[in-house]
Amino acid sequence: MKALPLRTPRSPPLIAGLLGASLALAGCSSLPPLTTRASSYALEDTANTKLGQAIAPEAGRHPGLSGVEALTDGRVAFGFRVALSRAAARSIDIQTYIWKPDETGTLLIEEMLRAAERGVRVRLLLDDITTQGMDPILALLEAQPNIEVRLYNPFVGRGSRALGILGDFGRLNRRMHNKSFTVDNQVSIVGGRNLADEYFEAGGELNFADVDVMVVGAVVPAVSGEFDLYWNSASAYPARLLIEAGLALGRAEFAQRAEALIAANARKYADAIARTPQGQALLARELAFEWTTARVVHDDPDKTLGASDDGDLLLSRLMTAFGSPATHFDLVSPYFVPGEHGTEALAALAGRGVRVRVLTNSLAASDQAWVHSGYERRRVALLRAGVDLYESKPGAAPIKARAAEIGSHSKSGLHAKTFAVDQRSVFVGSFNFDPRSAKLNTEMGLVIDSAPLSRRLSAMFDTASPSLAYRVTLAANGALQWHDGPDRTLDKEPEASWGQRAMARFCSWLPIEWLL
Repeated sequence: MKALPLRTPRSPPLIAGLLGASLALAGCSSLPPLTTRASSYALEDTANTKLGQAIAPEAGRHPGLSGVEALTDGRVAFGFRVALSRAAARSIDIQTYIWKPDETGTLLIEEMLRAAERGVRVRLLLDDITTQGMDPILALLEAQPNIEVRLYNPFVGRGSRALGILGDFGRLNRRMHNKSFTVDNQVSIVGGRNLADEYFEAGGELNFADVDVMVVGAVVPAVSGEFDLYWNSASAYPARLLIEAGLALGRAEFAQRAEALIAANARKYADAIARTPQGQALLARELAFEWTTARVVHDDPDKTLGASDDGDLLLSRLMTAFGSPATHFDLVSPYFVPGEHGTEALAALAGRGVRVRVLTNSLAASDQAWVHSGYERRRVALLRAGVDLYESKPGAAPIKARAAEIGSHSKSGLHAKTFAVDQRSVFVGSFNFDPRSAKLNTEMGLVIDSAPLSRRLSAMFDTASPSLAYRVTLAANGALQWHDGPDRTLDKEPEASWGQRAMARFCSWLPIEWLL
């Protein structure tokens, strides 16, 4: 596939001037030296663990291949993480962008504490952008003998993140968006989910449709290798160097908090998971993986320092791995901002006869109206070029029905980041099709040679409207139209408020596309 060059121009003079003034006002504190930080790596002698012994027979029958299972149900994705944490015997390595201390986040933190208390080595690598207010919990984790927490590209001041960004914008504007969850170097979960209620379909106001892939076999050591690369990188700081140990929340207090949540929610989660085919297969020990070729693709952590070459970026590696689409290109991205050059590349594919279909959030479903502005300004050009556009509904029927089973009745949004080429290969990971993922944040994912997974994504597009999404087209006069099934057509952003439309339109006039 030809590279899709989502270029990041320099800041306009006005923005640069404002940032410079903010820098002078806020000042910059120095990060602590890393001279006392010790390197560590994934444990390799884990074949005799419970998980290793369970996986070995099938892995032996498929040498060099990886077992793959897609997790599209948020409840199941949460359940597998809990089950794997409880099965861990030697190690747990977690890399994530967001980990909230809400219900599901608290329960997963408690699982880490319990695993460490039975002797499991736990390494937690968290991007620091969303950890504000979590220092007492992070200090508690760091105080445990078998747990180490590292904060990626951290804030020196532990107060206002906004002030910190203004004071050191060039560095702190770059974030680690990677997500992986690896147990005993035998099983990994890689995808788009952060660790919080809304990503497991348990949110109070918003739930996300998302996708992970659970893998075993040949690709797992490569996932661990990616984790080690970031864990030992120049941007990963031990939490103890930044957080005062005296802030630590008491272990007993946290355990009581977790026990109260377990008492209130354990049964509804267990019942919801058990009703799914994957949950039933897991309980019956009959979960069957698809065995195929899978590759880890990721950015170099030097990207955070602005020091990586284009060839080391995930986007370049993706294009190399997939080659050029011949018949189909199906893309799912919640924050779809193709920019001028990405729009041209997609239009060129459509012009060659490739069927190009894109599913992104509608304005009403998006939790980032200002990011939607970057898509809004390219929508007409994409449609004129023959690209098919679908926009996810805030009341998407499948996710609302699942979330209701565990007591959530919130609106839904799209968060999955996946695409398929020619119904033969699929990418699942953290990469959004936008300038931020391409040039600023670090990203990772899996390229999987799987006709079944690719066909599942294609079939989802075939049935997306009306249960999941609106189909967007151009009327004869060039105006946008949104189709809610075959019999209902709308002529303005469906379900979006006046304020949402005004915000997206205003932001589309600003020179901020490079930040989106």
